[in-house]
Amino acid sequence: MFEIFGSLELMMAEVVLYHHSQGLTDGVKAFAEELRQAGHTVHTPDLYEGNTYATLDEGMDYARATGFGTILERGIEAAQSLPENVVYAGFSLGVMPAQKLTQTRPGATGALFYYSCLPVEEFGSWPDGVPVQIHGMDEDPFFSEEGGDLDAARALVAAVGTAELFLYPGKEHLFADSSLPGYDATAAKLLLERTLAFL
Repeated sequence: MFEIFGSLELMMAEVVLYHHSQGLTDGVKAFAEELRQAGHTVHTPDLYEGNTYATLDEGMDYARATGFGTILERGIEAAQSLPENVVYAGFSLGVMPAQKLTQTRPGATGALFYYSCLPVEEFGSWPDGVPVQIHGMDEDPFFSEEGGDLDAARALVAAVGTAELFLYPGKEHLFADSSLPGYDATAAKLLLERTLAFL
């Protein structure tokens, strides 16, 4: 019996989950709790120092006023006291620190990018053998049209054998945040299932 529980413990992941541009919302917290309920350890750094915003525009205004470089540094700093062997995950804006840490901090065991993906060359090269999932809606203008996130995701999948891209039908950006109007329960359920299978 001990051996069985020991094996289960080895299968559990430690995750650093970065919130999106509306802050550490109840929906992000609920998602983290779902992962914890499955047995994983999840850290949710607050890059907005306690601020949350009702709309994407208001959240982006805060990020611009604070400075994207400052937001990124807060994310990097939040990981420094944590073990190196973790999965880095991020929603939208949170992909920025998650991707940089995956590519530049040794020891990453995996990466989960929701609604966003930056060109790999932004942070150097992709680390050998590190798996990654990218999730987004096929008609989300922020993901599929503006900024080239979908193109960056497809390039990553083409270049890295351990990369997967999942596209969901729809136009919503933050579709897996249960506290926001754009929540899509069907897509969010599938995203969670794929996330848990990955972990």
